[in-house]
Amino acid sequence: MSKFSEIIAATFVKCTGYTYSNMARLFIRLFVGVMFMQFGIRHLVNYEIMADSFPTILGLSSHTCLILMIVVEIVCSLFIMVGFLTRISVIPPIVSMVAAEYHILHDLVPQISVYGLDSVQPGYLPIMFIGIYLYILLAGPGKISLDYFISLFLLSRNGKNESDELEEV
Repeated sequence: MSKFSEIIAATFVKCTGYTYSNMARLFIRLFVGVMFMQFGIRHLVNYEIMADSFPTILGLSSHTCLILMIVVEIVCSLFIMVGFLTRISVIPPIVSMVAAEYHILHDLVPQISVYGLDSVQPGYLPIMFIGIYLYILLAGPGKISLDYFISLFLLSRNGKNESDELEEV
């Protein structure tokens, strides 16, 4: 086998055989946290402008809905980024994105065209966030998270070890 073939084979094995799932989970948590937090910061900065016109849900006032949305966007994003209560922290953003998608499709449908493959309408953004949050919910925070370190602490305090209790992915 030639030297070139060996390099190609080694590169192929390295690129397909090794996984960096914990780094990937950290990346997706940081990415979605920063992206979602931008909405919260924009809402906070423009609170006075948006307070009276923010969509309502469940009979709450637009002020209350905006405050709840800001809290969800900022606090949950911070928790997700550091990996604290991660699986619980993705549930409020999922609910808020379902509400946003409902608002877009239900209240704005007469004003926007029907979605097609070439559409650039805003309805795809909540669906994208829902998908990412569902991935985090299923995959968990990974080993580069506060959840993992807290779990290790709690296990060691109870005299147990990681290999017996935590599932390795």
